[in-house]
Amino acid sequence: MDMITMPAVNFTPILPEIFLSVLAMCLLLINVFSPNGKKTYLTYISFIGLVVAAVLVGSGWGAHIESFNGAVVLDNFATFFKMIFLLSAGLAVLISDQYMEREGCNHGELYPIILFTVVGMMLMASGTDLMTIFLGLEVMSVSLYVLAGFNRANRKSNEAGLKYFLLGSFSTGFLLYGMALIYGATGTTRIAGIASVLGQMTLPATNIMLVAGMLLMFTGFAFKVAAAPFHMWTPDVYEGAPTPMTAFMSTGPKAAAFAALLRLFLVALPTLQVEWSQLLWVLAVLTMTVGNITALRQDNIKRMLAYSSIAHAGYCLVGFTAGNGTGTSAILFYMLSYAFMNIGAFAIIILIAKKGESNGTVMDLAGLGFKRPVLALAMTIFMFSLAGVPPTAGFIGKFYLFSGAIQEGYIWLAILGVLNSAASVYYYLRVIVYMYMKDPSEEFEWTSLTAPVALALVLAVAGTLILGIVPSFVLQYAQMAVSML
Repeated sequence: MDMITMPAVNFTPILPEIFLSVLAMCLLLINVFSPNGKKTYLTYISFIGLVVAAVLVGSGWGAHIESFNGAVVLDNFATFFKMIFLLSAGLAVLISDQYMEREGCNHGELYPIILFTVVGMMLMASGTDLMTIFLGLEVMSVSLYVLAGFNRANRKSNEAGLKYFLLGSFSTGFLLYGMALIYGATGTTRIAGIASVLGQMTLPATNIMLVAGMLLMFTGFAFKVAAAPFHMWTPDVYEGAPTPMTAFMSTGPKAAAFAALLRLFLVALPTLQVEWSQLLWVLAVLTMTVGNITALRQDNIKRMLAYSSIAHAGYCLVGFTAGNGTGTSAILFYMLSYAFMNIGAFAIIILIAKKGESNGTVMDLAGLGFKRPVLALAMTIFMFSLAGVPPTAGFIGKFYLFSGAIQEGYIWLAILGVLNSAASVYYYLRVIVYMYMKDPSEEFEWTSLTAPVALALVLAVAGTLILGIVPSFVLQYAQMAVSML
């Protein structure tokens, strides 16, 4: 009788994913068998678990290990993005407990779902096969649908979950159809294999199936990064979802989509760069402009930051359009910077909001500078960074994104990016004006500043300033990550 032998599999590339999956399942069991009441201990366990996962991820820096027959890779590119995912999740976990307790929806399932979302994002960053990327995308997306509608007693949260589900279903359809066409044109789902087949084609741009697959795949990812005109329900989702989940959704999943996009287009489809760079040029301008112009008209601060998030996706598309080392490494740096400054801004919103978020407008921030000067100072730093004012991380990120475009001759694209960034200063400064130059219309109902939220704010402020004042250290790592693509 012949013996069945199992092929040797190196689990090192997915060791952090395995750890987080096991931890998430353990948290589910702990929640089931623990007494009802506050779930703060789940916050601490989850955060410590994310720190341990970060140590596991960091230990893989400098390695290049392929596993599962080349479907997954451990390299610096994946490691850098995984750190961004873990940072976003860690900050979101820290600011969640207090908010969820106040809103009456602090269910223990929240933290395992966040961890499963991170697992999906990590698979997207490590995936070197279309099916692996799709598997990671679905794990991430299904978890996000639940997080968006987590506050079941709130109609807006229910609406956010439903809209995000429908939006994700459309994007999945486009993406999967595009992958099927790419497979039909090349005969493989491996990213390296696709690049090899295209390199042997005389005129790949004339292959209709290949070009159609590329366009459909990009459309699917455009939904995920909220690029215009695929952004339509994104502000509704961000406004209706619980605020900590809005902060998380606007940073981590967006970075995951860019990780998959960069690996797919720069590694698998470089021979079509002339074609996809023209598409990106138009999409970058449209995304920046639509996001900023619409944000100018918003009074609801969550909705304003939602349109702001769309504009920031447009800035990253500028670096993507350049397709060079400077622009690509700037995307990695900007995604990290954006996690600090955006989640920090949402943390301040959580602290000043009432139950049910009935005071969620910019006008409700009036007098914050006098009532809570430390919180107002932190919010000012985040607003300046989002606007791209030195010496903050946002300024350095935009500088290198636009520099990458200029190096490749996209002068007008860089000019339009600078003009859009200048236009955004208005609605960010409007927040600061209300905090320091307007009298409060009513007394604030302050939420107590707990240790987890305080830690999140300290990390966010420190990250925003350090990356703005001494960015060279992180930029060097970003360049090393891109060089391994």
